[in-house]
Amino acid sequence: MTMPVAITFAETDLEVISQASGRIAVFVGGDGKLDPAARRVNRLMKGALARFVESDAFGKLKTGEAATLAWPAHLNAEAVDVVRLDKRASQEDARRAGAALARRQGAADVLVLAGSNARAADIAFGFALRAYEFTDHKTSEATRPGEVRVMVSKPEAVAAEAGPMAARAEGVFFTRDLVNEPANVLTTDDFAARLAAMHELGLDVEILEEEDLAKLGMRALLAVGQGSESPSKVVVMQWSGGKKGEAPLALVGKGVVFDTGGISIKPAQGMEEMTMDMGGAGVVAGVMRTLALRKAKANVVGLVGLVENMPDGKAQRPGDIVKTMKGDTVEVINTDAEGRLVLADVLWYAQDRFKPAGMVDLATLTGAIIIGLGHHNAGVFANDDAFCADFLKAAAAEGEGAWRMPLGEAYDRQIKSQIADIKNTGGRQAGAVTAAQFLQRFVKDDCPWIHLDIAGVARTPEETMLAPKGPTGWGVLALDRLVADRFEG
Repeated sequence: MTMPVAITFAETDLEVISQASGRIAVFVGGDGKLDPAARRVNRLMKGALARFVESDAFGKLKTGEAATLAWPAHLNAEAVDVVRLDKRASQEDARRAGAALARRQGAADVLVLAGSNARAADIAFGFALRAYEFTDHKTSEATRPGEVRVMVSKPEAVAAEAGPMAARAEGVFFTRDLVNEPANVLTTDDFAARLAAMHELGLDVEILEEEDLAKLGMRALLAVGQGSESPSKVVVMQWSGGKKGEAPLALVGKGVVFDTGGISIKPAQGMEEMTMDMGGAGVVAGVMRTLALRKAKANVVGLVGLVENMPDGKAQRPGDIVKTMKGDTVEVINTDAEGRLVLADVLWYAQDRFKPAGMVDLATLTGAIIIGLGHHNAGVFANDDAFCADFLKAAAAEGEGAWRMPLGEAYDRQIKSQIADIKNTGGRQAGAVTAAQFLQRFVKDDCPWIHLDIAGVARTPEETMLAPKGPTGWGVLALDRLVADRFEG
């Protein structure tokens, strides 16, 4: 898998600045005052740094933004990156600053002169997240990032703070890698194998094969994958964190490794992006990896339904009726509304087996949520106000956009079937809401539940603050924060 760039922390040593190669990063607050490291750089540059800070160009920089002074005289470095950032900046601004440096790195070594900045760990975290590049299928030699050394006044303390962040970065990268992989590589077998390999991190991993799913009565999930040569699976990942006796938090992910729409086939344009339709399962996997790496003191179980939705002589048809594990019957109006069928069975299984204290499902479920919220926010649907508020607080703290959407009995009329208990789509109007309303039918009344429709945020057409264009890993940070705030004690 793609690993985050290695970042080391060392005590500030002003004597190494003059001979440092690659790039040097200095931080200057809005007041324009230079700290000791910046003053040393300024002296070596014969006052050029101070002249820049006094110029209009520096004044136009927003907090967290950087400007480059290329090929500075009297330094061995190829560039000095000047970042506008106060010593006690916000977490968001510090991460933005680190990301700004990562965009400039290329193959160069980077010496980051963070000094006594209280957000040095967040600067490094922002750098690590933005430095992601997926090169597994490029035959030309990929650009290897250079070494990143952060000089701070208290390196041991900053390194300790950055430790859990490194685990979170690896979880985000794991999710991004999964979403990036093409479906001929990330088959259901391969996906399951990658999750099984996390047993080495301390996760208990169990793979349920088609015959197991049939015995459990997961007929809705199996119907989705019956037109594919790839076998359908459910993977269960458990992390007890020393709290095995407690009711766990259950994370449930939709893992459709490729979605043609089935018999209700999608248009050819853009179909290649449907390799990302397993994004919900990817986030669940990334969170579980993070929890294991940072040894979270919480009981969490992650369940993902892995299927492929293909047209074939064996594929389910529009008009078919399938019975879910719960026992409800579903009229299949559109085979492209398959994710909710997968989740219906896995949600019910998660509750039946684990009796969770709360449950969160994630899915790239509807195009309708993109129409409503664009690529800036995930849609949040919940049956418990307090649980939802905790998640929204966690998402806001991590800068991951999330917006609560409505649920209500009025929407049930749109998914009422004349010949079955329910139909799998209610049409174009309120499409994201009726999809969530469908899922709520498979959530028990006493289980706090959140549904996250991540179709707009799992993969974005433009770069974000902390990710290049493409898969973002949205949700790993927010859910890890939710675990830390609500379920670790």
